[in-house]
Order: sequence, then structure tokens, then C-alpha cells
Amino acid sequence: MGVGLPLARVIDAQDVSARRARPQPNDRFVFVVGERKGRVISLEDLPPGGAPLTGYPMDVATGIVRDDSRLNQVLLVRLDPGVLDAQTRARAAEGIVAYSAVCTHTGCDAWDWQAASGTVKCPCHFSEFDLKAGARVLNGPAQRRLPSLPLKIADGAPVVAAGFVGRPGFESGGA
Repeated sequence: MGVGLPLARVIDAQDVSARRARPQPNDRFVFVVGERKGRVISLEDLPPGGAPLTGYPMDVATGIVRDDSRLNQVLLVRLDPGVLDAQTRARAAEGIVAYSAVCTHTGCDAWDWQAASGTVKCPCHFSEFDLKAGARVLNGPAQRRLPSLPLKIADGAPVVAAGFVGRPGFESGGA
């Protein structure tokens, strides 16, 4: 018993650390809410031009979902690859782009999808981001783009290819 309890604390600390870690290469994405919460997001869940999904990265080797920081929420949306700028296309996979789901202005994490323009608008203060062009700011008050997350495809699902390009978080101190 004296040996098992310290070992359990070490394992718990590792789980918390893994749950808080930013997305890692080869992580899959799982649904954040709804009846499919915790299930892996597949290519079929991301139809071309469909509304963005919010997912958390999950380490497939351990099954640990990186949900202990809301800064790990990721917006995933499939756009026509032909409308993506070159830099965005290089980070996309089959037209699927991924960005931090936390607004860089004050940290809101709800979005209004503008399908016709391929943009999202934060309903808190109306910052608008162009998902076709690296989530650049079209209208403020946000001063910086949403960090992007490079993707690849594996086993019919979007997968993290590399860490965030840019710092997730917001101007008034982070979360």
C-alpha cells in the first residue's frame, strides 16, 4: 500500500499534465459536446462548406483527451482547397483547416459561421477572421489572427501534423 499510493499520484500527475498539454503531432480530434462527445471526428463529419466543429485533441496511444485547458479547443472546417491562400493550403489537409477556437481578443469561444465568405465572427465583440487566409483579422477589435494548427489525414480522420503556429490565448492575460 505504501508503494502503490505514491505511484498512483505520479500517474495522476502525468494524466493532468497530458490533458493540459497543447496538441501534439498525431493527436486525433474528439467532439467537445453533444451526444457524440469524446468520439473521434472523421472526414465524414466535416462536409465541404459545412459549419466548423469544435474538437479537443486526443492522444490515440493513451486515449487521453487534452481537455484540461480550454486553449486546446480547436475549430475544424472543410473549405474548397482552391480558395485557400498558399500558406493556409500548406497547413490544411484535404481542405480541412484547424484554428484555435479561442478568440484572440478576450477569449470567447463561441463562433458565428459565415459560410458564404468562409469566415467566423466572434459574437462577443464582433471580431471577424478569414479562415481561407490563415484566420487573419478582417474586422477588430482583435489585433491578431487565430493560431493555426497544421493537419494531415490518417485513417480517415484529421490529425495534428505539428504544434500551433502562433500562441493560443487572448490579449487580456490568457486562460
